[in-house]
Amino acid sequence: MADKKELGLAVVGCGVVGRMRATLAKDFPGIGWIGLSDMNEPVGHKLKEDIDADFFTNDFRELIARPEVDAVIVATSTWAHMEPTLAAVEQGHMLFIEKPLATDAEQSAEILAAIEAAGIDAVVGYTQRFRRRFLVVKERIQTGQIGEFNCAVVRAFMNRMAPTGEVRLSQDRRHLTPMVVSGTHSLDMAFWLMGDAGKPVSIYARSTENVMKELGTKDATFGVFTMENGSMFSMNICWALPKEWPGAVYGLEIGIVGTEGVIDIEDTHRDVILATENAQGPAYNPDGLTIEVERNVDFLTSFPPGDIHDGELWGPMREETNSWFNRIYNGKKTPHATAAEGHRNLVLTMAMDLSAKRGAEVKLPIDPAELMAGLNE
Repeated sequence: MADKKELGLAVVGCGVVGRMRATLAKDFPGIGWIGLSDMNEPVGHKLKEDIDADFFTNDFRELIARPEVDAVIVATSTWAHMEPTLAAVEQGHMLFIEKPLATDAEQSAEILAAIEAAGIDAVVGYTQRFRRRFLVVKERIQTGQIGEFNCAVVRAFMNRMAPTGEVRLSQDRRHLTPMVVSGTHSLDMAFWLMGDAGKPVSIYARSTENVMKELGTKDATFGVFTMENGSMFSMNICWALPKEWPGAVYGLEIGIVGTEGVIDIEDTHRDVILATENAQGPAYNPDGLTIEVERNVDFLTSFPPGDIHDGELWGPMREETNSWFNRIYNGKKTPHATAAEGHRNLVLTMAMDLSAKRGAEVKLPIDPAELMAGLNE
């Protein structure tokens, strides 16, 4: 077999997630060149030094335009994905985009249209898809083990550390809501498991904002989707639990009922508990953020990317990232979320926010311009 050309990888955003993915790229044999970009130069230079990257700049456009680049990871802040993504599309690069495509549904539609027009292989970071328990559930459902989809319910609990870190870098927090930022993972999981049955025609939702109001966001959103075939999906998330809550990030409960069976998933991570006199500190601790909290009980394995052993990350983000490298280098089929699915997820989470704002049912599908007009009223 002829030797394959090693790929050049650009990583835009050198924070928590960008660092994880770039570190994994260093060890993948098909990656021969790594370039980095971040507005925070000390963070970027530190990552360059740690992984012996080939190039660093604080200008993502300069990086993406480099002749060595074949593929791009966009790992900037949640609200800053659009410009580097479009720059990568313009250059024809393969893409891995952290969710969401954008925090504006019209911008997300613009990104999707550009990706599809250019024929770009682009995926969106929904790491939960790469966990063993969800992969086996997907296999059982798509092979007909529970019959036709009838109804599903998802409940997500999070402590306040992640949203505290998420909103700190943006003064415009109107669309940095529990659903758009975090509930999107649970929603993606549910619709991925539903498959072709996941065709929503309406959403009714309500929200509350007491604890997190001072940060410019909501505490919780609860909603019910009705599908084209009459089936239902209930999606609930609260990210206002106390900072001391032992779950590092997510605690999920998922129930899926079919016409011939049921799958019940308890994913709260209460099966491996650490209780200690030694303070555990915050699980989510990005550079430049200090969260004052003393945690002496921890639900181990509850940090979505995975866990560190001997200085290396092990878990679903490792699986997801290395699978993407195999996808772009070896042409492997993978369970990554597509750009179209990423756009769908954003629109549905924002439709939940619109329904909650109006206190009324919202019909689906909804045009992104109509959706944003309603949210910005």
